[in-house]
Formats: sequence, structure tokens, C-alpha cells
Amino acid sequence: MSTTKQSNWGAAVRTTILLASLGGLLVLIGALIGGPSTAALFLGIALLINLASYFFSDKLALKMARAKPIEEAEAPRLYQIMRELTTRAGLPMPRMYMIPQEQPNAFATGRNPKNAAVAVTAGITKLLSEDELRGVLAHELAHIQHRDILIQTIASAIGAAITYLAYMFLWFGNDNESPLSLVASLAMVLLAPLAATIIQLSISRQREYSADAGGAQICGNPESLASALLRLEQGAADMPMQVNQASEPLYIVKPFSAKGMAGLFSTHPPIEERVKRLRQMRPSLG
Repeated sequence: MSTTKQSNWGAAVRTTILLASLGGLLVLIGALIGGPSTAALFLGIALLINLASYFFSDKLALKMARAKPIEEAEAPRLYQIMRELTTRAGLPMPRMYMIPQEQPNAFATGRNPKNAAVAVTAGITKLLSEDELRGVLAHELAHIQHRDILIQTIASAIGAAITYLAYMFLWFGNDNESPLSLVASLAMVLLAPLAATIIQLSISRQREYSADAGGAQICGNPESLASALLRLEQGAADMPMQVNQASEPLYIVKPFSAKGMAGLFSTHPPIEERVKRLRQMRPSLG
């Protein structure tokens, strides 16, 4: 098995474990609130969340970004690059969208390769060279190939449910007024959402590293994406973009600067580390 395939397999296993941990945390809260029957109810809630996410995640993401569909006549260069990359990756052509924002950025969405969409900002087509744009689009195709968008949406939905249910437990789920019980309730309200957030961040960062590696394989040149990431990071710092928090993890780079303590809870791994890993791939792609 090649190094890249081993890495992708390891990433898939880690993501599966993290998603199972999120679901398990949701069920645990149910058990604490009302015992086995409530735990089973919350397991059903988790499954319904996943089902809704499966069918509607792409529509919600595109609507939140105010993305508009673009035809090939409007962006022939973009379509040409994407057709070349999908041929190399063995993927169907995704639907193409434009986001009316000057910050250079992009994201992919959709539950599977046949129902995928790639959205780019107006700014990214102005800032990047054709080679760098190829690297970015290859990264988004890797997300589609790995079904990362569905994974992220499920993680976000379950995480939000955990936070809501933890607070519900504080106000409605505990009839025991002893000090120890109150302390336990407060601990769960604080720790359950924090644990869910940490797991979500781990999933998001893992999938970004995996998409970087997959994108480098698709476009054939890790430096294309490495160079693009550095320019996109600077663009995000110069032109912060207001986005819905739920869709922020989808973008190739964080739409606003996250330094200091905020960086510890970033949905994206550090650009320096991403660039370092990409540049270490160059000998293996030779």
C-alpha cells in the first residue's frame, strides 16, 4: 500500500472514531438525563440529524454563503481547470458557484461526488495564478472524493445537539438539589460542549490535512497548493469575511484571522504546518 493510501486510510479510521465519540457523548447525556430509554431516544435523534444532514447540507451551505450558480460561458478558465482535474481524479464534474466576496477563498459541499458543488469567491479568481487556482480546486475535489463535507456537517449537527441538550439538562433534567448533584450538572454543562467542540476541531483539522494531500495528488504538484495557501492566508488577513459560523469549517482557509488563544480553537490547522507537509510530499510525487 502506498504512503498516501496508508495516510488516507488512517485518516478515515481516526475520523470514524471521532464521529463515534460524538454520537456516544450524545447518548451518554441521554442516559444521564433519563436512563436507557432516553439514551435510546437521543440515539434516534442523532440518526435523524445525520439523515437530514445527508440530504440538505449542500443547499444550506450554498445559501449561507449567498453563492450563485455560474455557467461555463461566465467562467471558462475555471471550468477548463475543473474539467482537467475531474478527469485526473475520476470524478464527475461538480456544480460551480460564485460567492460575491472579494476575500480569496473556496469550499466544496455535497453528500457525495454525484451531488457535489464547488463555490469560489470572486476574489480568488483575481488573486491566484492559474497553477495556484488548480491547487485550490484540486483540494476541494479531494474533499468531495473523501466525502468530507458530509462528515463535517454531521459532526457540527451532533455537536450542536450536545450543547443544547447539556443546557437543557441543567434547567430541566435534574430534580436532585444536593450540592454534589448541582456540581455534577454544572460540570456536564461545561464539559460536554467542550468535549464536543474538541472532537469537532479534531475532525475538521484531520480532514483538511487529508484534503491537502489528496489535492496535491490530483493536481500533481504540491507546490501549487502550498503557494496558494500562503496567498489565501494573507488575503484572509487583509480582507476578513463575515460568514455563518456553521459554514466556516468548509472553507479552504479560515475566513478571518485567528491568532493567539483563538487559534487554539480554530477549525483549520496552521497554514505553516499545512505548507510544510505539502512541501515534504514533493520528493514522493517526483
